[in-house]
Amino acid sequence: MDNIKVKPLTKEQLIISTDRLTRFKKGKYLRVFCDIITSNLIYPKYKKFELEQMEAAELRDLAQFIINSSLENSGYVCEGDFGVNKKLLEYETSVSKLDEYTKTLIDYKSLVKLIDDNAVKNLRWLKALAETDDIKQARRDFSLGFPVEKVIIVEGATEEILLPEFGKICGYDFDKEGVYILSAGGKNQVVKMYYKLVEDLKLPIFVLLDKDAKENLDEITPRLRKIDRIHLLECGEFEDLLPQNLINRTIEYEFSNISIIEKDLLNSKEPRTKVLEEFFRTRGMHEFKKAEFAGMIKNRIKSESDVSPEIVRIIDEIRR
Repeated sequence: MDNIKVKPLTKEQLIISTDRLTRFKKGKYLRVFCDIITSNLIYPKYKKFELEQMEAAELRDLAQFIINSSLENSGYVCEGDFGVNKKLLEYETSVSKLDEYTKTLIDYKSLVKLIDDNAVKNLRWLKALAETDDIKQARRDFSLGFPVEKVIIVEGATEEILLPEFGKICGYDFDKEGVYILSAGGKNQVVKMYYKLVEDLKLPIFVLLDKDAKENLDEITPRLRKIDRIHLLECGEFEDLLPQNLINRTIEYEFSNISIIEKDLLNSKEPRTKVLEEFFRTRGMHEFKKAEFAGMIKNRIKSESDVSPEIVRIIDEIRR
């Protein structure tokens, strides 16, 4: 590593890089290593195609050198202790088939010093790996979400935001149980995501599809493993499963002076999304956005009466 010149990463950049390296995501190491080298290696300078041709260990060594230099520049002493790496490698071996990049890990023990108690879940989990031997108990005690034991694939943001909240009401905390939820961004993307994950993921996958996704269900079913499950909604979209009293209470809280006409509109038997789009339009508001409204709903969920029977069944299926 003689004559190498680097632009040190700031503390914030080091935390972001560590976050990216420990997210639940395939192929993360190569991308993060290359980004660090491209952005922070002053000399020698490599082109993208040159980095793509490098061995994984060489990429790791360059990224590690930049990170270590950055830590020292920020006043931190590098530990040279790879105990956390061993635990991380054991975990990743248990959840997926490893590629060469997964095996080339940097010195996380040194990076743990940067992580505080308000960090995102995967970083708090990394810190727990350095501090405890019973990581599953730490996950339950501190709602870490990691280590992941089950994966849920859903179509959109509404399910991603609300399913964990409904799970808590049903006595099943996703973060404490290691349930990781992925929003695919549409029914066709759900199929692509499932195909991609099932290739090397050893964990159970639960797939949730809207009622109109029968063809997508038929695409997934032949490749469904014994440990996987799939649920097709009995009616419409996930928004249609939300109890009417929960919808009304949310609307009344978020928007003042609801007229009788608007209340009648909200009680319509039309698809829930269509009703809400019309409600937003008649009040001269901005376009109805599912994720935004799901956030409003999340804050109003209080009791079991806010959970519809089908949502209860979905949570039970995930639990099993």
